[in-house]
Amino acid sequence: MTGQIAPGKMETEIKVRLTDRLAFAMQLPTLGFHLLTTETMERNVLFDTPDGLLRQRGELLRIRQYGDRWTLTHKAPTENSAASAHHKVRAETETEIEDGRTLAAIFERLGYAPIFVYEKLRTEWADNEGHVVVDVTPIGDFAELEGEPEWIDRIAAKLGVSAASYLKASYGQLFQDWKGATGHPAMNMTFGEIDRQEANPATR
Repeated sequence: MTGQIAPGKMETEIKVRLTDRLAFAMQLPTLGFHLLTTETMERNVLFDTPDGLLRQRGELLRIRQYGDRWTLTHKAPTENSAASAHHKVRAETETEIEDGRTLAAIFERLGYAPIFVYEKLRTEWADNEGHVVVDVTPIGDFAELEGEPEWIDRIAAKLGVSAASYLKASYGQLFQDWKGATGHPAMNMTFGEIDRQEANPATR
Protein backbone atom coordinates (compact mmCIF):
# COMPACT_ATOMS: atom_id res chain seq x y z
CA MET A 1 0.00 0.00 0.00
CA THR A 2 1.36 3.37 -0.98
CA GLY A 3 0.43 6.98 -0.48
CA GLN A 4 0.44 9.15 2.57
CA ILE A 5 -2.38 9.01 5.07
CA ALA A 6 -4.22 12.31 5.08
CA PRO A 7 -5.10 13.58 8.54
CA GLY A 8 -8.75 13.32 9.49
CA LYS A 9 -10.74 16.30 8.31
CA MET A 10 -14.28 17.59 8.48
CA GLU A 11 -16.19 16.92 5.27
CA THR A 12 -19.12 19.25 4.57
CA GLU A 13 -21.21 18.63 1.49
CA ILE A 14 -24.64 18.50 -0.08
CA LYS A 15 -26.10 16.66 -3.05
CA VAL A 16 -28.52 18.04 -5.61
CA ARG A 17 -30.68 16.05 -8.00
CA LEU A 18 -30.18 17.27 -11.58
CA THR A 19 -32.80 17.41 -14.29
CA ASP A 20 -30.35 18.78 -16.90
CA ARG A 21 -26.77 17.98 -15.96
CA LEU A 22 -25.29 19.46 -19.14
CA ALA A 23 -26.91 22.85 -18.51
CA PHE A 24 -25.77 22.65 -14.88
CA ALA A 25 -22.17 21.87 -15.86
CA MET A 26 -22.07 24.65 -18.46
CA GLN A 27 -22.52 27.20 -15.67
CA LEU A 28 -19.39 26.13 -13.80
CA PRO A 29 -16.68 27.76 -15.97
CA THR A 30 -18.56 31.08 -15.85
CA LEU A 31 -18.37 30.90 -12.03
CA GLY A 32 -14.61 30.44 -12.00
CA PHE A 33 -14.42 26.64 -11.83
CA HIS A 34 -11.77 24.68 -13.68
CA LEU A 35 -12.08 21.07 -14.80
CA LEU A 36 -10.10 18.59 -12.71
CA THR A 37 -11.19 15.33 -14.35
CA THR A 38 -13.33 14.56 -17.35
CA GLU A 39 -16.14 12.02 -17.01
CA THR A 40 -14.54 8.97 -15.38
CA MET A 41 -15.93 5.64 -14.25
CA GLU A 42 -16.03 5.29 -10.47
CA ARG A 43 -16.74 2.09 -8.54
CA ASN A 44 -17.26 2.06 -4.78
CA VAL A 45 -17.44 -0.93 -2.44
CA LEU A 46 -18.63 -0.52 1.15
CA PHE A 47 -17.52 -2.97 3.83
CA ASP A 48 -19.00 -3.87 7.20
CA THR A 49 -19.03 -6.66 9.77
CA PRO A 50 -21.68 -9.39 9.48
CA ASP A 51 -23.69 -7.75 12.28
CA GLY A 52 -23.50 -4.32 10.66
CA LEU A 53 -21.46 -2.71 13.42
CA LEU A 54 -20.16 0.17 11.28
CA ARG A 55 -23.63 0.99 9.98
CA GLN A 56 -25.01 0.99 13.51
CA ARG A 57 -22.37 3.54 14.47
CA GLY A 58 -23.06 5.65 11.39
CA GLU A 59 -19.63 4.90 9.95
CA LEU A 60 -18.51 4.10 6.42
CA LEU A 61 -15.56 2.03 5.24
CA ARG A 62 -15.05 2.28 1.47
CA ILE A 63 -12.66 1.21 -1.24
CA ARG A 64 -13.05 3.38 -4.35
CA GLN A 65 -11.65 2.92 -7.84
CA TYR A 66 -11.72 6.13 -9.89
CA GLY A 67 -10.19 5.44 -13.27
CA ASP A 68 -6.86 3.81 -12.36
CA ARG A 69 -6.69 5.42 -8.92
CA TRP A 70 -7.61 3.57 -5.72
CA THR A 71 -8.52 5.21 -2.39
CA LEU A 72 -9.51 3.95 1.04
CA THR A 73 -11.93 6.11 3.00
CA HIS A 74 -13.39 6.01 6.50
CA LYS A 75 -16.17 8.40 7.51
CA ALA A 76 -17.81 8.85 10.88
CA PRO A 77 -20.37 11.19 12.44
CA THR A 78 -19.28 14.03 14.71
CA GLU A 79 -21.02 16.45 17.02
CA ASN A 80 -21.36 18.79 14.05
CA SER A 81 -23.20 16.11 12.04
CA ALA A 82 -26.43 16.69 13.89
CA ALA A 83 -25.88 20.40 14.35
CA SER A 84 -26.05 21.25 10.63
CA ALA A 85 -29.63 21.40 9.43
CA HIS A 86 -28.84 21.79 5.72
CA HIS A 87 -25.35 20.35 5.20
CA LYS A 88 -23.97 16.86 5.65
CA VAL A 89 -20.97 16.98 8.00
CA ARG A 90 -18.74 14.01 8.82
CA ALA A 91 -15.18 13.28 9.88
CA GLU A 92 -13.27 11.83 6.94
CA THR A 93 -9.91 10.06 6.76
CA GLU A 94 -8.69 9.05 3.32
CA THR A 95 -5.53 7.68 1.73
CA GLU A 96 -4.48 6.48 -1.69
CA ILE A 97 -3.74 2.77 -1.99
CA GLU A 98 -1.92 0.74 -4.61
CA ASP A 99 -4.31 -2.19 -5.07
CA GLY A 100 -7.91 -2.08 -3.89
CA ARG A 101 -8.55 -5.73 -4.71
CA THR A 102 -5.76 -6.87 -2.42
CA LEU A 103 -7.00 -4.64 0.39
CA ALA A 104 -10.54 -5.98 -0.09
CA ALA A 105 -9.18 -9.53 0.35
CA ILE A 106 -7.45 -8.44 3.57
CA PHE A 107 -10.68 -6.88 4.87
CA GLU A 108 -12.57 -10.10 4.21
CA ARG A 109 -9.97 -12.15 6.07
CA LEU A 110 -10.37 -9.76 9.00
CA GLY A 111 -14.11 -10.38 9.11
CA TYR A 112 -15.39 -7.51 6.97
CA ALA A 113 -17.57 -8.20 3.96
CA PRO A 114 -18.68 -6.13 0.95
CA ILE A 115 -22.23 -4.99 1.65
CA PHE A 116 -22.98 -2.54 -1.16
CA VAL A 117 -21.50 -1.55 -4.51
CA TYR A 118 -22.36 1.67 -6.29
CA GLU A 119 -21.11 3.12 -9.54
CA LYS A 120 -21.16 6.47 -11.27
CA LEU A 121 -19.57 8.41 -14.07
CA ARG A 122 -18.05 11.42 -12.31
CA THR A 123 -16.72 14.75 -13.57
CA GLU A 124 -14.81 16.91 -11.09
CA TRP A 125 -14.59 20.71 -10.96
CA ALA A 126 -12.91 23.06 -8.48
CA ASP A 127 -12.38 26.72 -7.69
CA ASN A 128 -10.07 28.12 -5.01
CA GLU A 129 -12.46 27.23 -2.18
CA GLY A 130 -14.29 24.01 -2.92
CA HIS A 131 -15.32 21.26 -5.30
CA VAL A 132 -18.33 20.50 -7.45
CA VAL A 133 -18.76 17.06 -8.98
CA VAL A 134 -21.35 15.97 -11.51
CA ASP A 135 -22.41 12.32 -11.30
CA VAL A 136 -24.21 10.15 -13.82
CA THR A 137 -25.62 7.22 -11.83
CA PRO A 138 -27.91 4.29 -12.68
CA ILE A 139 -30.72 6.03 -10.78
CA GLY A 140 -30.31 9.55 -12.14
CA ASP A 141 -27.98 12.53 -12.29
CA PHE A 142 -26.67 14.35 -9.22
CA ALA A 143 -24.19 17.03 -8.26
CA GLU A 144 -22.23 17.32 -5.03
CA LEU A 145 -20.89 20.56 -3.59
CA GLU A 146 -18.14 20.18 -0.98
CA GLY A 147 -16.55 23.03 0.94
CA GLU A 148 -17.27 25.39 3.79
CA PRO A 149 -21.00 25.85 4.52
CA GLU A 150 -20.95 29.51 3.44
CA TRP A 151 -19.25 28.59 0.18
CA ILE A 152 -21.77 25.82 -0.52
CA ASP A 153 -24.71 28.16 0.00
CA ARG A 154 -23.15 30.92 -2.11
CA ILE A 155 -22.28 28.67 -5.06
CA ALA A 156 -25.60 26.82 -4.87
CA ALA A 157 -27.45 30.12 -5.11
CA LYS A 158 -25.39 31.14 -8.14
CA LEU A 159 -26.24 27.80 -9.74
CA GLY A 160 -29.94 28.37 -9.13
CA VAL A 161 -30.16 25.71 -6.40
CA SER A 162 -32.24 26.50 -3.33
CA ALA A 163 -31.50 25.16 0.16
CA ALA A 164 -34.81 23.31 -0.05
CA SER A 165 -33.28 21.20 -2.84
CA TYR A 166 -30.26 20.11 -0.77
CA LEU A 167 -29.91 16.37 -0.19
CA LYS A 168 -27.97 15.03 2.79
CA ALA A 169 -28.64 11.37 1.99
CA SER A 170 -25.84 9.02 0.98
CA TYR A 171 -25.98 7.20 -2.34
CA GLY A 172 -26.85 4.09 -0.38
CA GLN A 173 -29.92 5.80 1.08
CA LEU A 174 -30.88 7.35 -2.27
CA PHE A 175 -30.67 3.86 -3.79
CA GLN A 176 -32.91 2.40 -1.08
CA ASP A 177 -35.40 5.23 -1.58
CA TRP A 178 -35.36 4.59 -5.33
CA LYS A 179 -35.92 0.86 -4.81
CA GLY A 180 -38.85 1.61 -2.55
CA ALA A 181 -40.38 3.88 -5.18
CA THR A 182 -39.77 1.60 -8.17
CA GLY A 183 -39.81 -1.90 -6.69
CA HIS A 184 -36.63 -2.69 -8.63
CA PRO A 185 -34.92 -5.92 -7.50
CA ALA A 186 -31.32 -4.63 -7.86
CA MET A 187 -29.12 -5.23 -4.83
CA ASN A 188 -26.41 -2.79 -5.87
CA MET A 189 -26.44 0.59 -7.62
CA THR A 190 -24.46 -0.54 -10.65
CA PHE A 191 -24.97 -0.09 -14.38
CA GLY A 192 -24.87 -3.87 -14.74
CA GLU A 193 -27.84 -4.39 -12.41
CA ILE A 194 -29.88 -1.35 -13.45
CA ASP A 195 -30.81 -0.37 -16.99
CA ARG A 196 -30.61 3.41 -16.85
CA GLN A 197 -33.07 3.89 -19.71
CA GLU A 198 -35.68 1.81 -17.90
CA ALA A 199 -34.97 3.40 -14.54
CA ASN A 200 -34.92 6.97 -15.80
CA PRO A 201 -36.42 7.24 -19.28
CA ALA A 202 -36.32 11.06 -19.12
CA THR A 203 -32.55 11.21 -18.59
CA ARG A 204 -29.57 10.55 -20.82
